[in-house]
Amino acid sequence: MGKLTVGDKAPAFSLPDQDGNTVSLEDYSGRPVVVYFYPKDDTPGCTKEACQFNDNLDAFSRAGALVLGISADAAERHRKFQDKYGLAFPLLTDADHAVGEAYGSWGEKTLYGKKTIGVIRSTFLIGADGGVARAWYNVRADGHAAKVLAELDR
Repeated sequence: MGKLTVGDKAPAFSLPDQDGNTVSLEDYSGRPVVVYFYPKDDTPGCTKEACQFNDNLDAFSRAGALVLGISADAAERHRKFQDKYGLAFPLLTDADHAVGEAYGSWGEKTLYGKKTIGVIRSTFLIGADGGVARAWYNVRADGHAAKVLAELDR
């Protein structure tokens, strides 16, 4: 699947969270949702990105938005990551990368000059109507949450 663009219908998904509960995108219809894909729990860039989203949760909430993080990590690893850093938003497991593929967030990328297959760090602002309001691909972890929040505040 190719990259999503503004106006595309956000691909539906139902994935298990850190507690084994199923979370579906449609559960949040009628409100904006920030969905971000990241490579791995408790690694430097992913930790920085998650903590910055967490630090801004009140502001996201005031804007009416929910934050969902998605990686291939298992629920137990997500729970440890949440507990270690006090993360207060759901972390979802996309074990087979199907959701990542639907969002254009799984595929070939270049890492340290080598081509590899994996998670393409990306974020999607999904509007209350279920459409993609903004898509960011190959994002820098540091400072990204603030950019997403600024877009919500527009």
